[in-house]
Amino acid sequence: MFSHETKIRVRYGETDQMGYMYYGNYAEFYEVARVEMLRSIGMTYKGMEEQGVMMPVLEMHCKYLKPALYDEEITIKTTIEKKPGVRIHFRYQFFNEKNEYIHEGETTLVFIDMQKNRPCMPPQQFQDRLNPYFD
Repeated sequence: MFSHETKIRVRYGETDQMGYMYYGNYAEFYEVARVEMLRSIGMTYKGMEEQGVMMPVLEMHCKYLKPALYDEEITIKTTIEKKPGVRIHFRYQFFNEKNEYIHEGETTLVFIDMQKNRPCMPPQQFQDRLNPYFD
């Protein structure tokens, strides 16, 4: 299992009239957390795309427990619970500044060979960087 934490502050433009983060912005926070998790092991989306592999989102699920509020710093714990194959599954847990559990979500992405436009295994470098967390 591999976990990583990212902190993001809720900006004014991401909220509604009540000061609650607009529900559609949670997916963007997932992406930021996912990108930062990959960066923490020395990988980037750009680097994988340069190797001919892209990672589109196949599924997304979310559950809103409490609102994320304007100007709060949100901690997002992102976890990969099982070793990726053609698909990779991310789990997100959001905590507010009081360390209250306020949101949970999941995304499944697919590794796609950009030349063939077909599912493929992750690049070897990606597998090598994640293997220590799953062996």
